[in-house]
Amino acid sequence: MVTVDLPDATDVFVIGGGPAGLAAALAARRNGLAVVMADRARPPIDKACGEGVMPDGVAALREMGVELGPEHGLRFRGIRFLDDEHAAEALFPGPPGLGIRRTLLHRLLAEHARSAGVVTAWQTRVDALDPAGVKVGGRTVRCRWIVGADGYHSRVRRSAGLHPAWTGPRRLGLRRHFRIQPWTDFVEVYWHKHCQAYVTPVGADEVCIAIVRSGPEARMSDLPTLFPGLAKRLGRAEPIGCERGAISMSTKLTTVTRGRIALLGDASGSVDAVTGEGLALAFRQAAVLGAALAAGDLAAYEAAHRRLGRLPRLMARTLLLMDRSEGLRKRALRALAARPRTFDRLLGLHVGALRPAEVSLDICDLAFRLLAPGTAAPQRLDAACPERLPPRIG
Repeated sequence: MVTVDLPDATDVFVIGGGPAGLAAALAARRNGLAVVMADRARPPIDKACGEGVMPDGVAALREMGVELGPEHGLRFRGIRFLDDEHAAEALFPGPPGLGIRRTLLHRLLAEHARSAGVVTAWQTRVDALDPAGVKVGGRTVRCRWIVGADGYHSRVRRSAGLHPAWTGPRRLGLRRHFRIQPWTDFVEVYWHKHCQAYVTPVGADEVCIAIVRSGPEARMSDLPTLFPGLAKRLGRAEPIGCERGAISMSTKLTTVTRGRIALLGDASGSVDAVTGEGLALAFRQAAVLGAALAAGDLAAYEAAHRRLGRLPRLMARTLLLMDRSEGLRKRALRALAARPRTFDRLLGLHVGALRPAEVSLDICDLAFRLLAPGTAAPQRLDAACPERLPPRIG
């Protein structure tokens, strides 16, 4: 344990120093609250993920004073779905997302938190919660609010007596970086039965590859068999660093607050990696939590948390239907490729740029194409809409 000069009392004590916890600390500070944050790990903290921050996540961080720019990674302007027969892509209706190394993102957030006046206690174990505050190193730091941002297996959640009310399929993920010039400025999702590979450009000569799979554990050595097109793209690209694994699943809690305790990020429920919304959702939760703590109104956070999670969980369930059914997946990709503007608008809904009422006709059109027999196959993507071809990076 590293000795840190902790205050006797603070307004907010954040337990968990990953991106979600740091964002919560920043949001609370921007609302004028004194904040202490503790985590057992030593920064920068790494975790297996696709390393793409969606536009709504970039915007949420900007509101907290964290500006993510091209000097930190590579911007991506949309999402592309591919399988062995089809390719369908959608453009964000506004600013792009950003592919950024997880360790760099964590370092930036930690630096901003320290500059904002957050007392950061790294390599520090929280012993327990008590009626007065948080016990750390044999002493109690008194606090008004406790934020649990300590991940899937949250000790804060268990201490508060809160438990997931619903859990989706448990899938296994694996991430690795490769030294290669990115070939696109989209995040690419390659589909296979019960498996996806996510490609995110994160640097001028680096891409992040994440494989998430139901059933057998994912292995990078399976790429040529599962995703031959992606394997051909990679060629003999040099692997960077080690492989890192993680669990991906959706969970939902009935309530994410109890007394003066509020949960955030994966501790408060999660969405499967197939949505790409994990980080962005946590940052949006942090923004509303900071305001709620300043107002002394956790009921407002509870309501906002429920609203923010509704669409990502629906998207996760919908996309995982494509994971389980090859026939549905092929019909969906064929329909999305035939209607790229519909896909654009659905992506706009996904990142919060459009409201459900604004895309209701697009949803009906897509549903008709999924259900109607004999829907005509689209042209190749480059022949059907040449103006949408992304420029090759570099």
